[in-house]
Amino acid sequence: MTFSEKKHFYRRNTCRLCDSRNLEIVLHLTPTALCDAYVPIERVNEVQDVYPLDLFLCMDCGYIHLPYVVDPEAIYRDYIYVTTSSLGLSEHFKKYAYDVINKIKPQKNALVMDIGSNDGTLLRYFKDRDMKVLGVEPATEIARHATEHGIETIPEFFNSVLSERVVHNYGHATIVTMNNLFANIDDLSEITKGIRSILAPDGVFVIESSYVADMIKNMVFDFIYHEHLSYFSVSPLNRFFRRFGMELFDIERVPTKGGSLRYYVQLETGCRTVTPIVNELMTYEDNIGLYRIESFRAFAEKINDKKVQLTNKLIELKKAGKTIAGYGGSATTTTLLYHFGIREMIDYIVDDNPAKQYTFSPGYHIPVLPSDVLYERKPDCVVVFAWRYFDSIVKKHQAFMDRGGYFIRPLPELEVVYKH
Repeated sequence: MTFSEKKHFYRRNTCRLCDSRNLEIVLHLTPTALCDAYVPIERVNEVQDVYPLDLFLCMDCGYIHLPYVVDPEAIYRDYIYVTTSSLGLSEHFKKYAYDVINKIKPQKNALVMDIGSNDGTLLRYFKDRDMKVLGVEPATEIARHATEHGIETIPEFFNSVLSERVVHNYGHATIVTMNNLFANIDDLSEITKGIRSILAPDGVFVIESSYVADMIKNMVFDFIYHEHLSYFSVSPLNRFFRRFGMELFDIERVPTKGGSLRYYVQLETGCRTVTPIVNELMTYEDNIGLYRIESFRAFAEKINDKKVQLTNKLIELKKAGKTIAGYGGSATTTTLLYHFGIREMIDYIVDDNPAKQYTFSPGYHIPVLPSDVLYERKPDCVVVFAWRYFDSIVKKHQAFMDRGGYFIRPLPELEVVYKH
């Protein structure tokens, strides 16, 4: 499939992991604009396209995914998100590098390559541990900035052609990492072939990605958006890697993104023993009915319940003449705003990331302002769209509550927090 100038997305009709056409829709969400396409004031009058947002299940291998593929050029070339803008993520990557080095035990100066390396935060921690590092990042400005600050970064999309160039110029990699990006790729077979060719005989491919079982359990439905084509679990990935002569040999649970897994993959000829957690998680997935349509119907009902609770609360506040702001101009905010249908109730959004401030939200064009505005405009209440950081946001803005304001957590349970 290719993209035309007039059509920036297409619908895929086959499973990315096993090529089956036996696909069933399991969750329908409201179509949205691209989740992170916040626009500057000079583009505020532009109409932004919206795209379908439906999850499908492969009935043959259990892979859960969005079939709607938006042109990556439209998403990533002018990408403004940087790792250091996410609360706690830099510290997470510091521990990540430490844990991976302790597990893999690479030689000094071994090559570590990060695909989708963003601003080079993770690679910097590997470099600090005497590793040779190389990033691949298609967001050209972010890649240029990373290179200028000591993390060599190739400003391109990764594919098998680029992998040949990397091996020729840098040699094989002992560690290849891909964090919260493997789920964003349409042609997973092409990417996996490229990674396999880059790996040294004892090399390890490390993926960190949100875990669909935790997404359902923790009500992280707003993590569903167009960048995230795949919603991974262990059983489908285990079968997928075997197609390429690779082996999933270890998994770790990590708390990011509402619950993620870190997968460790080696060549089938690799020396590492498969750990018990691989089979334990596959058994867990079967036991909770992860690959049954009924499980997603129950998930959809829970999402709708949360929608009704929040909208009723906001309608009540608006009828009482209250002003309502949002907190968090993130990608997840777009999904939540559209699916809950609350655009007309939010006067503006505040965010702590300077790159988002004085922009307008995707599609709806709600103004995004610095969080200091809470003390200037004095809204009555704030809906925390970045609800996974709710406690730290409330703690940071005790002064807002001291003057009578209050915060609303929309998920996983509706909660209103006042000054005690």
